[in-house]
Amino acid sequence: MSPLPTLSAEEIATGRLLLRKARDADRDGLVELFTDPEVRAHLGGPRPREEVERFLDAIGTAGATAVPGSYVIADRATDRFLGTLMLDRRPSARPGHLTEEGEELELSYVLRRGAWGQGFAFEAATAALRAAAAELPDQSVLIVTQSANERSLRLAARLGFRPVGTFEEFGAEQTLGAARLSAFAGGPR
Repeated sequence: MSPLPTLSAEEIATGRLLLRKARDADRDGLVELFTDPEVRAHLGGPRPREEVERFLDAIGTAGATAVPGSYVIADRATDRFLGTLMLDRRPSARPGHLTEEGEELELSYVLRRGAWGQGFAFEAATAALRAAAAELPDQSVLIVTQSANERSLRLAARLGFRPVGTFEEFGAEQTLGAARLSAFAGGPR
């Protein structure tokens, strides 16, 4: 884990969503995220259910979001698990950086199939980036998505990320997008 700061808020609320730490009741949703072939189509494919369950047994469900900047995306009214979001530092050892030093902030998210197409990813990402803009100094934020994932590329553009390059990772071309954290400061986008 990088010594550079990331988002420290434990919870972030929006009109429809609550970004919060994982609870035991989120276990089935987390298993679904890692094992659903459609959800994992651009994320290296589904993981075997037994492997995911062993992993969650080892770290505990709460361990899935224990690091700062890592959240479950839940329906604010029902607390139903919708997905996950992370605003963390992209390790310098991985490809896809703006600087030689690396360690830039990186936004990532994944939603259950039943939550697709409802604007939840945009709402959650915007809220997390606004919270980070209020808490952290202005800096670059990255978003990396498989170049074949057209839906994710459209969402990145809608959020304000601009493509700055491509690279190979996980056996596929990835698109690197970047934005300034200050672009998310203030009111509605």
